[in-house]
Amino acid sequence: MRIILFGPPGVGKGTQAKILSTKLHIPHISTGDLLRDAVNSGTELGKKAKAIMDAGQLISDYIMIGIIRDVLQTPKCSNGFILDGFPRTVPQAEALSLLMLELKLRFDAVIIMEIDHEEVVKRLSSRLSCKGCGTIYNLLLDSLKSSSSCQKCGGELILRDDDKPETIRKRLDVYVRSTSPVKEYYYRAGVLKTISAEGSIDDVTDSIVLLLNSKHV
Repeated sequence: MRIILFGPPGVGKGTQAKILSTKLHIPHISTGDLLRDAVNSGTELGKKAKAIMDAGQLISDYIMIGIIRDVLQTPKCSNGFILDGFPRTVPQAEALSLLMLELKLRFDAVIIMEIDHEEVVKRLSSRLSCKGCGTIYNLLLDSLKSSSSCQKCGGELILRDDDKPETIRKRLDVYVRSTSPVKEYYYRAGVLKTISAEGSIDDVTDSIVLLLNSKHV
């Protein structure tokens, strides 16, 4: 089964992708991880990507598609994969469609996880990071207060700039502007599926599995 999983920041894409990877026995392909692996492995595309990043520039769609092409042709993806973090724009979606056509593959579902944006603000602004070891805590889930110390190293817990409400709302605005056309692209292709990410982690997983097992996918 070949799946794209996307949604706004803080919706739980990475968490669900890891759970589904275990349940479905297919790899979770995070484009961020792919890029780091390519750079660390010193592949031709990885070297080009490193040079671009070292210069403070953005990785081109051409290089990103090339890196994705390389991993999709490995044995670990022979039975399918879950793609997380790509595409984010219509040109990327079009390039990915051409790649799938080239490899004679098709997506079984493009799943968008939807959630009220104020719930995202609430979730992300409740995250605290340890200044010492980097461990992340959530005031909504973990038994601690904003004045608590890290339970692992005793370090100071801080609210990162990225997790401040005003920053989160800006990120959500960017997401809406960039991904609304992508949603329309996959809707017109007939593969877009929508699930609510409002419930617990288990509830959301059950909804995705039910969708994937339905006769409509």
